[in-house]
Amino acid sequence: MANKRDENREDLKKRLIDAAEARIAASGLRGLKARDVTADAGCALGALYNAFEDLDHLILHVNSRSLARLGAALEASVPQGAGPKEVLLALAQGYVDFALGNYRLWSALFNHRLPEGVEAPEWHRAEHRVLIEQIIRPLGVLRADLDEADLEQRAKTVFAAVHGVVYLALTARFVGTPRAVLPREVAALVEAMMRGLAVS
Repeated sequence: MANKRDENREDLKKRLIDAAEARIAASGLRGLKARDVTADAGCALGALYNAFEDLDHLILHVNSRSLARLGAALEASVPQGAGPKEVLLALAQGYVDFALGNYRLWSALFNHRLPEGVEAPEWHRAEHRVLIEQIIRPLGVLRADLDEADLEQRAKTVFAAVHGVVYLALTARFVGTPRAVLPREVAALVEAMMRGLAVS
């Protein structure tokens, strides 16, 4: 009996995540309402709060899926046998492609905010490592002199630089790079960073 209840609960959670994901992909985070999500999922409004703490925590699960998909897309973007510089260039282009192809879900990863004073659960914070873990490996080849802590920090800096260019471009800021040349400019940025990363 308990197993059946667990199955039903997991099915409900999946339907709610599916519904929220579809709403965010179509319209973004703005205007996302629990009532619309539960209607799409075919359940009562109160069912959401039986499955998740609140709508914000449901969004965390949508973002969790997006992070997993992003990680898979980055891994798939790297050609087999590529050297460290080729890997970093491929990862950057993979990131651009994912952001362009999944703009609203990608945006939700960085624009969703929990209420003040509420911390994201540890499991979700840990999932964000996918943003840098594939940078660390090729970077470690280029900068074998860095210890583990410095290597991780340098990978975060490389990610932040690429993400900043992509974010400004896709949010149509005045100083943002036009989308038409975004892949080219990101490649130029990564090439410049790699020259700076070379050990003297």
